[in-house]
Amino acid sequence: MRSSLRVIFAGTTWFAATALQAIYDAGLIIPLVLTQPDRASGRGMKCSSSPVKQLALARKLTIAQPPSFRCDGQYPDEAADALMLLRRTPHDVMVVAAYGLLLPNTVLDIAPYGCINIHASLLPRWRGAAPIHRAIEAGDQVTGVTLIQMNAGLDMGPMLMRETVVIEPTDSTGTLHEKLATTGARLIVAGLRELECTGSLPMTPQLREGVTYAHKLSKREAAIDWRLPADVLSCKVRAFNPFPVAHGILDGMPLKILAAESVHAVRSHLTPGTILAVENTGVTIACGKQQALRATQLQKPGGKKLVAKEFVSGFSIHAGQCFEI
Repeated sequence: MRSSLRVIFAGTTWFAATALQAIYDAGLIIPLVLTQPDRASGRGMKCSSSPVKQLALARKLTIAQPPSFRCDGQYPDEAADALMLLRRTPHDVMVVAAYGLLLPNTVLDIAPYGCINIHASLLPRWRGAAPIHRAIEAGDQVTGVTLIQMNAGLDMGPMLMRETVVIEPTDSTGTLHEKLATTGARLIVAGLRELECTGSLPMTPQLREGVTYAHKLSKREAAIDWRLPADVLSCKVRAFNPFPVAHGILDGMPLKILAAESVHAVRSHLTPGTILAVENTGVTIACGKQQALRATQLQKPGGKKLVAKEFVSGFSIHAGQCFEI
């Protein structure tokens, strides 16, 4: 069914592209897609387009890639041009998902229905850049998606709709990202349909209690501190998969651990980081608080991701070796 609601979409990542595809499939009018500029990435530092741009090109949608919307910032001319483009593009609402650019009030106030953000947490928990990673790292059992009416604060706007998603014990950021992307896509289409039919969405202020911030990940966080309890480390391993990937240093070589589980108590005198057993089921390593972590998927530098059975058969590793702390 073709819609009369005109939606400008702003997003960059695969999470955002999933929502854009759903909006497109729902027959909503998309006069403009905003995404971040192409950037060099990978080992060859080749210039690559965002998932949102790739999808927009495939669907023959109009694309703009301003580096900023702040006229007082580093790119004042480009920002002024982007604001003019938004004002000249007839639209009713802007949908924002994992865009990565700050939107000042000069942008938020243009659309008649304002800007709706698809945020991958149950706000006010995990405001900020990395809500999926931080929810897993903290050992949360549930998370979800919240649609918010954007304001100048960081993920502080009133809530419009939200849906809970269970975090399974085996979920990594990769698998949970897929669940939340699908949920967010479904939720934004439902919200836009309701907005088109009723002209408004009920707003619920966020609670002041329970606010947490999901700070952006850094690569140095991925270095495993074996003095931490195994249950804490197993959450970190899941949270940092697929990026930046938890790793330990063994004989000067970084070994990535992509999947692991807390297994059993160990003798108190063992140094954290000591390898206790090398088996087909996993490499068991002593951790803090007399706990042990069993790594079940590993990767050596330049190698493939391997389950434990394949890894131990082709890599020299034995009980008694100790990872650096």
